[in-house]
Amino acid sequence: MLTLTRRALAPDLARGVMLLLIALAHAHMYLSGHETGFRSYAIDGSPLDLLVTGIQVTLVDGRAMPMFAALFGYGFVQIAAKQPGDARRVLRRRSAWLLMFGCAHALLLFFGDILAAYGLLGLALAGVLRWRDRSLLVFAGLWLVVHGTVITLGGLRIAEFGGASGMTAAADPVSALVERVALWGALTPFFVVELVVPFVLGVWAARRRLLIEPQEHRKALRAIAFGGIGTAVLGGLPLALVDTGVWNDGPEVALYVLHGLSGVAGGLGYAALMGLIAARVSEPGTVVTALAACGQRSLTCYLLQSVVFVAVFVPYTGGLGTEVGTAAASGIAVLTWLATVVFAEVLRRNDVQGPAETLLRKLAYR
Repeated sequence: MLTLTRRALAPDLARGVMLLLIALAHAHMYLSGHETGFRSYAIDGSPLDLLVTGIQVTLVDGRAMPMFAALFGYGFVQIAAKQPGDARRVLRRRSAWLLMFGCAHALLLFFGDILAAYGLLGLALAGVLRWRDRSLLVFAGLWLVVHGTVITLGGLRIAEFGGASGMTAAADPVSALVERVALWGALTPFFVVELVVPFVLGVWAARRRLLIEPQEHRKALRAIAFGGIGTAVLGGLPLALVDTGVWNDGPEVALYVLHGLSGVAGGLGYAALMGLIAARVSEPGTVVTALAACGQRSLTCYLLQSVVFVAVFVPYTGGLGTEVGTAAASGIAVLTWLATVVFAEVLRRNDVQGPAETLLRKLAYR
């Protein structure tokens, strides 16, 4: 039986909740026919649409991916601890297959795939497992300069050419495939650069067992959670005001950079918050158990989100991408996430692992 007693609760709980943020961050990308702002949200929506945009730019966008990257780095250490011999070889093989999963995901479903970026990250940085703690922290600090430079270049491009719009407006599958792959190829290198710091810090946190033994690290987790989430809110709110039209003369590129850098702190803060919640749970109830089951099957549930969004939004299927606004898209995202949580819990109760996880394990561990 696959039970929570065999696994630490906090990492799985964090992944399960993270998938809600991923769904919210992705759903609006399937909308088309609108002029968009710096974070690709429609700027011509209803007051409710703009309110949802403001909330998500502040709390979701650029915060979910760093959270996932930190958990990915955390998982690297956990996997390595269970592997005899050369753990880095196993991790690189697993990362290579994750890259292949991402290629297939982008080819068939979604231009904003993040699996390939994590696969490339794992291939490039498997060696960090041998680094000293000081080296990890120094490297993370130096890489923030690279991170900030890349965000600045992206912000300047958006300021000159405008936010992306109509990315899923192709009326037939072949045109959509060409458009999707081109966008994915352009975005993935930027994703990799932006995920390095939280990945490395996730490795550092795993060595201290912050999420495996959250009861022993409440003080540190509390500081990371409040500091990280607070930084994300303060750093994200100014751009939210710009993207919702409340602030029309702000330094847009600078605010875009501030938003991106503060998202790293936000992702770490959210992961720490899940650790604090897990530390308070002595016996997981129905809701926590289901969320953790979703996190344990996060790859499957992530891919299912894209399947639903393609079925609902794109012009050659459900077509809602040209009919609804940001608020409705986010509502669909929440319902989709809830459906994956229920699906994961059904699998857990029947002692079945996620099909994507099962396939990745067979390929990576032979």
